[in-house]
Amino acid sequence: MLPVTIDVEDTKPLSPVSRTKLRELVASVVRLILSDTDSRNLFFFLLLNLTFGFVELFYGIWTNSLGLISDAFHMFFDCSGLLVGLAAKVITKWRANEHYTYGYVRAEILGGFINGLLLLFVSFFIFAESVERLIEPPEVKHERLFVVSVLGFFVNLVGIFAFQHGGGHGHSHGGHGHSHGDSHHGHAHNGHAHHGHSHGGGEQSQIMQGVYLHILADTLGSVGVIVSSILMYFFGWMIADPICSLFIAVLILVSVLGLLRNSVEILMQRQPRELDNLLPNCFYKVRALPGVFSVQETHFWTLCSGQYVGNVKVEVSGAADPRYLVQQTRAIFSSVGVTQLYIQLDYTTM
Repeated sequence: MLPVTIDVEDTKPLSPVSRTKLRELVASVVRLILSDTDSRNLFFFLLLNLTFGFVELFYGIWTNSLGLISDAFHMFFDCSGLLVGLAAKVITKWRANEHYTYGYVRAEILGGFINGLLLLFVSFFIFAESVERLIEPPEVKHERLFVVSVLGFFVNLVGIFAFQHGGGHGHSHGGHGHSHGDSHHGHAHNGHAHHGHSHGGGEQSQIMQGVYLHILADTLGSVGVIVSSILMYFFGWMIADPICSLFIAVLILVSVLGLLRNSVEILMQRQPRELDNLLPNCFYKVRALPGVFSVQETHFWTLCSGQYVGNVKVEVSGAADPRYLVQQTRAIFSSVGVTQLYIQLDYTTM
Protein backbone atom coordinates (compact mmCIF):
# COMPACT_ATOMS: atom_id res chain seq x y z
CA MET A 1 0.00 0.00 0.00
CA LEU A 2 1.44 3.37 -1.05
CA PRO A 3 2.06 5.85 1.77
CA VAL A 4 -0.22 8.87 1.90
CA THR A 5 1.60 12.17 1.61
CA ILE A 6 0.28 15.62 2.40
CA ASP A 7 1.52 18.60 0.47
CA VAL A 8 2.51 21.12 3.11
CA GLU A 9 2.14 23.97 0.60
CA ASP A 10 -1.61 23.28 0.29
CA THR A 11 -2.15 23.59 4.04
CA LYS A 12 -0.39 26.89 4.44
CA PRO A 13 -2.49 29.78 5.79
CA LEU A 14 -2.84 33.01 3.87
CA SER A 15 0.44 34.88 3.58
CA PRO A 16 0.75 38.33 5.19
CA VAL A 17 0.64 39.88 1.70
CA SER A 18 -2.62 38.07 0.83
CA ARG A 19 -4.20 39.08 4.14
CA THR A 20 -3.18 42.67 3.53
CA LYS A 21 -4.75 42.65 0.05
CA LEU A 22 -7.94 41.13 1.46
CA ARG A 23 -8.13 43.81 4.17
CA GLU A 24 -7.57 46.51 1.56
CA LEU A 25 -10.34 45.07 -0.63
CA VAL A 26 -12.79 44.93 2.28
CA ALA A 27 -11.86 48.46 3.35
CA SER A 28 -12.34 49.68 -0.23
CA VAL A 29 -15.82 48.12 -0.46
CA VAL A 30 -16.81 49.56 2.93
CA ARG A 31 -15.65 53.03 1.84
CA LEU A 32 -17.71 52.79 -1.35
CA ILE A 33 -20.79 51.72 0.64
CA LEU A 34 -20.46 54.48 3.21
CA SER A 35 -19.73 57.15 0.59
CA ASP A 36 -23.26 57.02 -0.83
CA THR A 37 -26.57 57.67 0.96
CA ASP A 38 -28.45 54.90 -0.88
CA SER A 39 -25.66 52.42 -0.20
CA ARG A 40 -25.64 53.22 3.53
CA ASN A 41 -29.43 52.89 3.74
CA LEU A 42 -29.31 49.59 1.87
CA PHE A 43 -26.57 48.19 4.09
CA PHE A 44 -28.15 49.05 7.44
CA PHE A 45 -31.65 48.04 6.38
CA LEU A 46 -30.22 44.77 5.02
CA LEU A 47 -28.85 43.97 8.49
CA LEU A 48 -32.16 44.91 10.13
CA ASN A 49 -34.22 42.95 7.60
CA LEU A 50 -32.03 39.85 7.82
CA THR A 51 -32.12 39.82 11.61
CA PHE A 52 -35.88 40.14 11.79
CA GLY A 53 -36.34 37.60 9.00
CA PHE A 54 -34.77 34.97 11.25
CA VAL A 55 -36.98 36.10 14.15
CA GLU A 56 -40.09 35.70 11.97
CA LEU A 57 -38.96 32.29 10.72
CA PHE A 58 -38.36 31.05 14.29
CA TYR A 59 -41.75 32.27 15.52
CA GLY A 60 -43.49 31.01 12.38
CA ILE A 61 -42.18 27.48 13.00
CA TRP A 62 -42.99 27.77 16.73
CA THR A 63 -46.57 28.92 16.07
CA ASN A 64 -47.05 26.72 12.98
CA SER A 65 -48.06 29.80 10.99
CA LEU A 66 -47.54 29.54 7.23
CA GLY A 67 -48.35 33.24 6.96
CA LEU A 68 -45.45 34.17 9.20
CA ILE A 69 -43.09 31.62 7.63
CA SER A 70 -43.94 32.81 4.13
CA ASP A 71 -43.43 36.42 5.19
CA ALA A 72 -40.06 35.46 6.67
CA PHE A 73 -38.96 33.86 3.39
CA HIS A 74 -40.24 36.90 1.54
CA MET A 75 -38.03 39.01 3.79
CA PHE A 76 -35.05 36.74 3.04
CA PHE A 77 -35.56 37.18 -0.66
CA ASP A 78 -35.98 40.89 -0.13
CA CYS A 79 -32.57 40.68 1.53
CA SER A 80 -31.24 39.19 -1.70
CA GLY A 81 -32.74 42.19 -3.49
CA LEU A 82 -31.12 44.54 -1.00
CA LEU A 83 -27.82 42.68 -1.43
CA VAL A 84 -28.07 42.89 -5.22
CA GLY A 85 -28.79 46.60 -4.90
CA LEU A 86 -25.83 47.07 -2.60
CA ALA A 87 -23.54 45.10 -4.92
CA ALA A 88 -24.81 47.07 -7.92
CA LYS A 89 -24.11 50.36 -6.16
CA VAL A 90 -20.52 49.23 -5.56
CA ILE A 91 -19.98 47.56 -8.95
CA THR A 92 -21.32 50.49 -10.96
CA LYS A 93 -18.53 52.59 -9.48
CA TRP A 94 -15.92 50.30 -11.02
CA ARG A 95 -14.19 51.83 -14.01
CA ALA A 96 -14.71 50.64 -17.56
CA ASN A 97 -11.82 48.69 -19.09
CA GLU A 98 -10.80 47.30 -22.47
CA HIS A 99 -13.04 44.25 -22.03
CA TYR A 100 -16.04 45.93 -20.35
CA THR A 101 -16.08 49.17 -22.33
CA TYR A 102 -19.47 50.19 -20.92
CA GLY A 103 -18.33 49.44 -17.39
CA TYR A 104 -20.33 47.21 -15.06
CA VAL A 105 -23.63 49.10 -14.88
CA ARG A 106 -25.63 46.17 -16.28
CA ALA A 107 -24.92 44.14 -13.13
CA GLU A 108 -27.95 45.95 -11.71
CA ILE A 109 -30.21 44.57 -14.47
CA LEU A 110 -28.84 41.04 -14.36
CA GLY A 111 -29.12 40.90 -10.57
CA GLY A 112 -32.70 42.16 -10.71
CA PHE A 113 -33.59 39.48 -13.27
CA ILE A 114 -32.12 36.63 -11.19
CA ASN A 115 -33.76 37.95 -8.02
CA GLY A 116 -37.07 38.21 -9.86
CA LEU A 117 -36.91 34.56 -10.95
CA LEU A 118 -36.23 33.44 -7.38
CA LEU A 119 -39.12 35.50 -6.02
CA LEU A 120 -41.38 34.08 -8.72
CA PHE A 121 -40.53 30.56 -7.58
CA VAL A 122 -41.20 31.43 -3.93
CA SER A 123 -44.54 33.01 -4.86
CA PHE A 124 -45.74 29.83 -6.57
CA PHE A 125 -44.46 27.68 -3.68
CA ILE A 126 -46.33 29.74 -1.07
CA PHE A 127 -49.44 29.75 -3.26
CA ALA A 128 -49.41 25.93 -3.55
CA GLU A 129 -48.92 25.51 0.21
CA SER A 130 -51.72 27.98 0.92
CA VAL A 131 -54.19 26.10 -1.29
CA GLU A 132 -53.30 22.88 0.55
CA ARG A 133 -53.91 24.54 3.93
CA LEU A 134 -57.17 26.06 2.69
CA ILE A 135 -58.46 22.52 2.12
CA GLU A 136 -57.31 21.33 5.56
CA PRO A 137 -56.62 24.34 7.87
CA PRO A 138 -54.10 23.34 10.59
CA GLU A 139 -54.10 24.49 14.22
CA VAL A 140 -52.12 27.73 14.58
CA LYS A 141 -50.76 29.14 17.86
CA HIS A 142 -52.15 32.58 17.10
CA GLU A 143 -51.55 33.95 20.59
CA ARG A 144 -47.79 34.11 19.84
CA LEU A 145 -48.29 35.51 16.36
CA PHE A 146 -49.57 39.02 16.97
CA VAL A 147 -46.52 40.58 18.68
CA VAL A 148 -44.04 39.36 16.07
CA SER A 149 -46.34 40.50 13.25
CA VAL A 150 -46.56 44.01 14.70
CA LEU A 151 -42.78 44.15 15.12
CA GLY A 152 -42.39 43.06 11.47
CA PHE A 153 -44.75 45.83 10.43
CA PHE A 154 -42.61 48.45 12.20
CA VAL A 155 -39.39 47.03 10.68
CA ASN A 156 -40.92 47.41 7.23
CA LEU A 157 -42.06 50.94 8.04
CA VAL A 158 -38.39 51.81 8.62
CA GLY A 159 -37.67 50.62 5.07
CA ILE A 160 -40.64 52.54 3.66
CA PHE A 161 -39.37 55.82 5.12
CA ALA A 162 -35.75 55.04 4.18
CA PHE A 163 -36.46 54.31 0.52
CA GLN A 164 -39.57 56.34 -0.32
CA HIS A 165 -37.33 58.86 -2.06
CA GLY A 166 -34.90 56.15 -3.16
CA GLY A 167 -33.31 56.31 -6.57
CA GLY A 168 -29.92 56.45 -8.16
CA HIS A 169 -28.05 59.66 -7.71
CA GLY A 170 -26.89 61.04 -11.01
CA HIS A 171 -23.33 60.84 -12.11
CA SER A 172 -21.68 61.54 -15.40
CA HIS A 173 -18.50 60.88 -17.24
CA GLY A 174 -16.91 63.01 -19.89
CA GLY A 175 -17.89 62.46 -23.51
CA HIS A 176 -15.80 62.05 -26.60
CA GLY A 177 -16.51 62.26 -30.28
CA HIS A 178 -14.90 60.68 -33.30
CA SER A 179 -15.37 60.78 -37.04
CA HIS A 180 -14.14 58.86 -40.02
CA GLY A 181 -14.45 59.32 -43.77
CA ASP A 182 -14.94 56.65 -46.40
CA SER A 183 -15.95 56.56 -50.03
CA HIS A 184 -17.30 53.61 -52.00
CA HIS A 185 -20.15 52.65 -54.43
CA GLY A 186 -20.77 56.30 -55.25
CA HIS A 187 -21.62 57.12 -51.59
CA ALA A 188 -19.56 59.01 -49.08
CA HIS A 189 -19.93 58.09 -45.40
CA ASN A 190 -18.98 60.31 -42.55
CA GLY A 191 -19.67 59.00 -39.05
CA HIS A 192 -19.96 61.17 -36.00
CA ALA A 193 -20.56 59.84 -32.52
CA HIS A 194 -21.20 61.41 -29.18
CA HIS A 195 -20.33 59.11 -26.33
CA GLY A 196 -21.28 60.17 -22.80
CA HIS A 197 -22.04 58.36 -19.59
CA SER A 198 -24.84 59.75 -17.53
CA HIS A 199 -27.33 58.46 -15.02
CA GLY A 200 -30.48 60.46 -14.76
CA GLY A 201 -30.49 62.03 -11.33
CA GLY A 202 -34.23 62.53 -11.49
CA GLU A 203 -35.04 58.88 -12.20
CA GLN A 204 -35.14 55.99 -9.82
CA SER A 205 -32.85 53.12 -10.70
CA GLN A 206 -34.56 49.82 -11.40
CA ILE A 207 -33.00 48.17 -8.38
CA MET A 208 -34.06 50.96 -6.00
CA GLN A 209 -37.62 50.86 -7.33
CA GLY A 210 -37.60 47.09 -6.87
CA VAL A 211 -36.34 47.42 -3.30
CA TYR A 212 -39.07 49.93 -2.45
CA LEU A 213 -41.83 47.82 -4.01
CA HIS A 214 -40.64 44.70 -2.19
CA ILE A 215 -40.61 46.50 1.15
CA LEU A 216 -44.06 47.92 0.42
CA ALA A 217 -45.32 44.39 -0.31
CA ASP A 218 -43.68 43.21 2.92
CA THR A 219 -45.47 45.93 4.86
CA LEU A 220 -48.83 44.94 3.41
CA GLY A 221 -47.96 41.29 4.10
CA SER A 222 -47.32 42.14 7.74
CA VAL A 223 -50.71 43.85 7.88
CA GLY A 224 -52.23 40.64 6.48
CA VAL A 225 -50.58 38.53 9.20
CA ILE A 226 -51.81 40.95 11.89
CA VAL A 227 -55.37 40.79 10.55
CA SER A 228 -55.28 36.96 10.34
CA SER A 229 -53.98 36.65 13.91
CA ILE A 230 -56.79 38.94 15.16
CA LEU A 231 -59.40 36.90 13.28
CA MET A 232 -58.02 33.66 14.70
CA TYR A 233 -57.89 35.06 18.25
CA PHE A 234 -61.41 36.53 18.38
CA PHE A 235 -63.34 34.27 15.98
CA GLY A 236 -61.24 31.11 15.77
CA TRP A 237 -61.04 31.33 11.99
CA MET A 238 -58.00 29.15 11.31
CA ILE A 239 -58.62 29.54 7.60
CA ALA A 240 -57.44 33.16 7.92
CA ASP A 241 -53.79 32.01 8.00
CA PRO A 242 -53.71 30.36 4.53
CA ILE A 243 -55.78 33.25 3.15
CA CYS A 244 -53.10 35.61 4.49
CA SER A 245 -50.46 33.45 2.79
CA LEU A 246 -52.34 33.66 -0.52
CA PHE A 247 -52.39 37.43 -0.08
CA ILE A 248 -48.59 37.52 0.42
CA ALA A 249 -48.02 35.18 -2.57
CA VAL A 250 -50.05 37.50 -4.80
CA LEU A 251 -48.13 40.53 -3.49
CA ILE A 252 -44.80 38.87 -4.31
CA LEU A 253 -46.06 37.92 -7.78
CA VAL A 254 -47.39 41.40 -8.55
CA SER A 255 -44.26 43.15 -7.28
CA VAL A 256 -41.92 40.87 -9.22
CA LEU A 257 -43.72 40.85 -12.60
CA GLY A 258 -42.83 44.47 -13.32
CA LEU A 259 -39.22 43.90 -12.31
CA LEU A 260 -38.96 40.80 -14.52
CA ARG A 261 -40.61 42.50 -17.48
CA ASN A 262 -38.31 45.52 -17.27
CA SER A 263 -35.13 43.48 -16.84
CA VAL A 264 -36.04 41.09 -19.70
CA GLU A 265 -36.82 44.01 -22.01
CA ILE A 266 -33.50 45.68 -21.20
CA LEU A 267 -31.52 42.44 -21.64
CA MET A 268 -33.34 41.79 -24.95
CA GLN A 269 -32.44 45.33 -26.11
CA ARG A 270 -36.04 46.50 -26.44
CA GLN A 271 -36.54 50.13 -27.31
CA PRO A 272 -37.11 51.98 -24.01
CA ARG A 273 -40.83 52.20 -23.23
CA GLU A 274 -40.30 55.74 -21.98
CA LEU A 275 -39.23 56.75 -25.51
CA ASP A 276 -41.95 54.94 -27.48
CA ASN A 277 -44.08 58.08 -27.88
CA LEU A 278 -41.15 60.51 -28.07
CA LEU A 279 -38.90 59.06 -30.78
CA PRO A 280 -41.27 59.50 -33.77
CA ASN A 281 -41.35 63.25 -33.11
CA CYS A 282 -37.54 63.27 -32.86
CA PHE A 283 -37.25 61.53 -36.24
CA TYR A 284 -39.61 64.10 -37.71
CA LYS A 285 -37.51 66.99 -36.36
CA VAL A 286 -34.29 65.48 -37.74
CA ARG A 287 -35.85 64.97 -41.19
CA ALA A 288 -36.92 68.63 -41.11
CA LEU A 289 -33.30 69.81 -40.78
CA PRO A 290 -31.85 71.47 -43.94
CA GLY A 291 -30.07 68.98 -46.17
CA VAL A 292 -31.55 65.84 -44.57
CA PHE A 293 -33.23 63.32 -46.88
CA SER A 294 -34.13 60.54 -44.44
CA VAL A 295 -33.43 58.92 -41.07
CA GLN A 296 -32.55 55.22 -41.25
CA GLU A 297 -31.35 52.30 -39.10
CA THR A 298 -32.69 53.74 -35.87
CA HIS A 299 -31.74 51.65 -32.83
CA PHE A 300 -32.37 52.69 -29.23
CA TRP A 301 -31.90 50.63 -26.10
CA THR A 302 -31.44 50.91 -22.33
CA LEU A 303 -27.93 50.40 -20.99
CA CYS A 304 -29.09 50.54 -17.36
CA SER A 305 -31.81 52.37 -15.44
CA GLY A 306 -32.19 55.92 -16.73
CA GLN A 307 -29.43 55.60 -19.35
CA TYR A 308 -30.59 55.37 -22.96
CA VAL A 309 -28.30 54.70 -25.91
CA GLY A 310 -29.14 55.40 -29.55
CA ASN A 311 -27.78 54.85 -33.04
CA VAL A 312 -29.10 56.57 -36.17
CA LYS A 313 -28.01 56.88 -39.78
CA VAL A 314 -28.97 60.16 -41.42
CA GLU A 315 -28.98 60.41 -45.20
CA VAL A 316 -27.95 63.94 -46.20
CA SER A 317 -27.03 65.95 -49.28
CA GLY A 318 -23.42 66.56 -50.22
CA ALA A 319 -23.77 70.27 -49.47
CA ALA A 320 -25.00 69.72 -45.89
CA ASP A 321 -23.01 71.09 -42.97
CA PRO A 322 -21.98 67.99 -40.96
CA ARG A 323 -21.09 69.88 -37.78
CA TYR A 324 -24.46 71.64 -37.69
CA LEU A 325 -26.43 68.44 -38.42
CA VAL A 326 -24.62 66.43 -35.75
CA GLN A 327 -25.06 69.20 -33.18
CA GLN A 328 -28.79 69.62 -33.91
CA THR A 329 -29.49 65.88 -34.06
CA ARG A 330 -27.70 65.35 -30.77
CA ALA A 331 -29.71 68.16 -29.13
CA ILE A 332 -33.02 66.75 -30.41
CA PHE A 333 -32.47 63.29 -28.93
CA SER A 334 -30.81 64.63 -25.79
CA SER A 335 -34.00 66.60 -25.05
CA VAL A 336 -35.94 63.32 -24.61
CA GLY A 337 -33.31 61.69 -22.38
CA VAL A 338 -30.99 59.84 -24.77
CA THR A 339 -27.69 60.00 -22.91
CA GLN A 340 -25.47 58.38 -25.55
CA LEU A 341 -26.00 58.92 -29.26
CA TYR A 342 -24.08 57.57 -32.25
CA ILE A 343 -24.76 59.41 -35.51
CA GLN A 344 -23.69 58.29 -38.98
CA LEU A 345 -24.05 60.78 -41.81
CA ASP A 346 -24.53 59.14 -45.20
CA TYR A 347 -23.83 61.59 -48.06
CA THR A 348 -25.75 60.95 -51.23
CA THR A 349 -27.27 62.75 -54.19
CA MET A 350 -30.98 62.50 -54.91
